Amino acid sequence: MRDRRPRKPALLAMIAGAVAAAIWVLPYAWMVSTSLKPLSEIVADPTAPLPHRPQLDAYREVLAQIPVGRYLATSFGMAVVIGLLQIALALPAGYALAKLRFVGRRAAFAVVVACLLVPAQLTFVSVFLMFSKVGLTNTFGALVLPFAASALGTFLVRQALVSVPDEIIEAARLDGASELVIIYRILGPLLTPTLVSVFLVSFVFHYSDYFWPLVMTTDDTVRTLPLGVALLKEPGSGVRWHVIMAGNVILSVPVLVLFGIAQKHLVRGIAGHG
Repeated sequence: MRDRRPRKPALLAMIAGAVAAAIWVLPYAWMVSTSLKPLSEIVADPTAPLPHRPQLDAYREVLAQIPVGRYLATSFGMAVVIGLLQIALALPAGYALAKLRFVGRRAAFAVVVACLLVPAQLTFVSVFLMFSKVGLTNTFGALVLPFAASALGTFLVRQALVSVPDEIIEAARLDGASELVIIYRILGPLLTPTLVSVFLVSFVFHYSDYFWPLVMTTDDTVRTLPLGVALLKEPGSGVRWHVIMAGNVILSVPVLVLFGIAQKHLVRGIAGHG
């Protein structure tokens, strides 16, 4: 009996993890399965778990209808640049809020927290008007600049820096290190799991964002892949679910690959070891 008791919590945790994984994986598996079916098969039996005659016609149609390579490069580049800018700005901002003593520090932190409650849809009109006045609409900068600073990134970096001993910073100052060296070369590596988490959250949100690219771009040269996938719906001809699903599979692959590469740092960041 003594040997079995410790195993029960672990067994329950494994079962719960397997159920959670199944809940997460099943919609994606259904999407992949649907993308491999012909439209006639989907109409005849839309709930069938597996295609009777798997085929890649939907993927060929996606590649023929939209310039997937260009849209994907724009989406990926936009998300990467935004994530890197947010990290570059969140580090000094979080450092100031966590380790420096200045008048109004609590008020500044309260403003950062308050910004977490403001949706982008609330400010897009004023941002759009400002960008249109300076001629930045339909540009890559219009997709990136409004999100260069992140309240969430600043908050997470600040919370992580609170647990970093002040002795590390004082020792670096005694060795003659400047504040920028302390922030980026000493504290940055210590916060790698947190920074990876910030980057992944930012990347997923902006890579899959539909609203902001739709508002800021009308030119095909700066169109993102989510907008391109939306163009796969042909008005008047009904929804071709196999093509839509194929487009979404292509859209989701870079995110899955990125998560697979960075999952170790992400788990450490969530566990609070950053």
